[in-house]
Amino acid sequence: MSSSTVTKKKLDKYFRVTGEAIKKVKISGEKKILWKESAEDFLDMAVRYYEDAKYFQKKGDIVTAFAALNYAHGWLDAGARLGLFDVDHDSRLFTVD
Repeated sequence: MSSSTVTKKKLDKYFRVTGEAIKKVKISGEKKILWKESAEDFLDMAVRYYEDAKYFQKKGDIVTAFAALNYAHGWLDAGARLGLFDVDHDSRLFTVD
């Protein structure tokens, strides 16, 4: 089996972890945030996952590279959706507007 094959075991793991995370989420009360620091943190996480994706791709682990790319874009998308990033209303790359 190639490392670029999505196995049922791997898919089940991703479903299990994400399902558990969804169940754990509670809506927080309103908080004052440090806007610039939060934006920098979101961007840093996106870049780190993007670099991880390149690493996994070089190793031949295409499935994990794909997952890391989705995490990277998720951080960017969340930052845009929250208004931490100005993406010029680009609804092709982000879920805004």
